[in-house]
Amino acid sequence: MPETMNAIQPHQQRVIDEKAELDAKHKKLGEFFNSPTFKGLPEVERSLLREQFNAMSRYSGVLAARSALFDI
Repeated sequence: MPETMNAIQPHQQRVIDEKAELDAKHKKLGEFFNSPTFKGLPEVERSLLREQFNAMSRYSGVLAARSALFDI
């Protein structure tokens, strides 16, 4: 019996696309941490950006877990 691959559903593709976009932004934000601009920001702003970075990491993990459930 030939194996059939399930077609990816639109909502699944949106999750995959969202994770790719989020990961790209996450990477850029991480790179920004090494810039003189970041180092020149007030501590409260730097702290909030680090918090944002951590939240993006958690969100990416949730999207990865969701997409791991896709039967594709």
